[in-house]
Amino acid sequence: MVKSRKKRTDELIETLAAGTPPALQGMGRRQRRAAETRLRLFRAALQLFADRGLPNVTVEDITEAADVGKGTFFNYFDTKDHVLGVLAELQIVRIREAVDWATSGKHSVYATLHHLFLRLAQEPGKSPYLARAVIASFLASDVVRALIEERMSEARALVAEVIAQGQKRGEIDVRLKRDSVALQLQQAILGTVLVWSLHGESKLTVWIENSFRHFWRAIAANPGAHAS
Repeated sequence: MVKSRKKRTDELIETLAAGTPPALQGMGRRQRRAAETRLRLFRAALQLFADRGLPNVTVEDITEAADVGKGTFFNYFDTKDHVLGVLAELQIVRIREAVDWATSGKHSVYATLHHLFLRLAQEPGKSPYLARAVIASFLASDVVRALIEERMSEARALVAEVIAQGQKRGEIDVRLKRDSVALQLQQAILGTVLVWSLHGESKLTVWIENSFRHFWRAIAANPGAHAS
């Protein structure tokens, strides 16, 4: 029963995170409240992880900050590490937004990918402690790692759609394999977050901007078109 409820809220949380209340019309009140509670727990946990570091935060700390009962927490998550799985769900929302941008024709693929780099670094960039906590949680649990890999695989397929649009428009080198470019994008972002978290002397956005410039030069049909 709990597992099936989690699956339903997995679907709803993306709508809530994307900020599209009209899309919730017609859904049951219980489903909306479940998704809202799960998102509230995630946001409370994320702030605590950023402030204190994951090892120093308990489930009780999270439920108190989210103003819910301790038992409620376990309706949505097996452990506090599993809370970070929601981060992967939110990243999928942002990548789907990038696909919409690319296919709409209203934005260049360059602008779309630049925006995506910044958006994907938004939560980890709250603090070096949080970035390290996120990465550590992904490595520490086989269950969480499997969940994240599933989400990352889904993300690569979506990013590949953006790359395909870039090749179709002549912005991205057509000789490149879109799946490989999508993987390189993930490596560029995750690698940047990891190295930044070890240093942390400046904002992550500074590092991300630099990584994006190098990434774009490597895939652009005309690398000098957007050179700064």
